[in-house]
Amino acid sequence: MIDRSIKLGTPIVLCTLLLISLTFIYLLSGENPSGSITAMIHKLSQSKHSSAINETSMYKDELEAALEGASMANKTVIITIVNRAYTEGDKPMLDIFLDGFWLGEDTRHLTNHLLIVAIDQAAFERCMFLRLHCYRLKTEGEEFVDEKTYMSQDFIKMMWQRTRFLGDVLRRGYNFVFTDTDVLWLRNPFPRLTLNESVDLQISTDKFNGNQWSQTNLINTGFYMIKSNNKTIALFDEWYGQRNNSTGKKEQDVLIELMQKRAFERLGLRVRFLDTIYFSGFCQDSRDVNVVSTVHANCCRSIRAKVTDLVTVIHDWKRSKDPPRNKTMEHRWSIHLACQYSWIS
Repeated sequence: MIDRSIKLGTPIVLCTLLLISLTFIYLLSGENPSGSITAMIHKLSQSKHSSAINETSMYKDELEAALEGASMANKTVIITIVNRAYTEGDKPMLDIFLDGFWLGEDTRHLTNHLLIVAIDQAAFERCMFLRLHCYRLKTEGEEFVDEKTYMSQDFIKMMWQRTRFLGDVLRRGYNFVFTDTDVLWLRNPFPRLTLNESVDLQISTDKFNGNQWSQTNLINTGFYMIKSNNKTIALFDEWYGQRNNSTGKKEQDVLIELMQKRAFERLGLRVRFLDTIYFSGFCQDSRDVNVVSTVHANCCRSIRAKVTDLVTVIHDWKRSKDPPRNKTMEHRWSIHLACQYSWIS
């Protein structure tokens, strides 16, 4: 009887042992949180680390989304930077800037690839209201809300913040056309720009000397097209790295100094300087309204003066498009009086 009982109980014992073994293995595997304190602590640590990374990269995530939303198929974006001073007034500078795209030739679709970078909340809200591609750039401990007078300390700081931001865009692999908001786009400029990989940087000039490859041209950083590659990234790193050794100089002055010190050759950059007949400004008007692409309110000190004279440029542009007048009169740009007086008022 005892032998029979043992034989009958053997399967039950074996099943019990098997169940205990499986339970023990399960606990050791760490799948049960209470079974592995070490695994639990490790997972918690990883979670905290992941959260920290997400918090520090939120700026990059938002920027990447904004760039991707505005990008052309070849990863090229048009970028302008504004603050509240450019969105206020009876006729804000931002509105005039957008008027150029509306009134220009083959320019309206380009707003699909325009990213407006706002450096304060008011400018960002205005951009969102206009249903454009917008990005809120948060500067560290600096407020650039109001107009910054040309060459003031705050103006210089704002220009360096701009350079830092644009360098970040390059590092993300995006080509871009940077345009100041006081540049009117009267024609699509891309047919006048070299779009292949042979040219790294194409930059506007205050006065064009007749040679598109001459480094004696007086450059203006208010309008330029740049390709993202190791050479241009290195240029921006070196350029921005000079900010603390350039007291009283705006970023444009420092870039000119780098050019004069042969930095373009040292970095292997091919740079083209844009003819003012196509990419003009108040420093040097285009000689031909029939081919001009952009008009920049350079050589001007205040936003109010720029607005006044840019409105006049729009009137000149409309007048040039009038068929009867276009056939019978030679076009002449109005004198930029407000900007001329801005230096003495």
